Amino acid sequence: MASAGKSLHSMVERWLAPTSMDTVHVVEFKNQRARRQCYVCVEARRAAGTAAMFFFRRKDGFWCIFPPNQERPTMRVL
Repeated sequence: MASAGKSLHSMVERWLAPTSMDTVHVVEFKNQRARRQCYVCVEARRAAGTAAMFFFRRKDGFWCIFPPNQERPTMRVL
């Protein structure tokens, strides 16, 4: 995935492309440590309207725009 592996700041700049005149803030933040899930909703308000996106943090610490795949039980034969 080309958008993975970047900081949240760089992901917001890439996908929402805020200018110095735009207001950007976090609308929602959820960190479920027990389920190892974390996401942030960032909103950019501009003259043309409001744009918001969800960013998901993967287990390796990188941010992406797609939710991580859920872990499923696996079985191996040795």
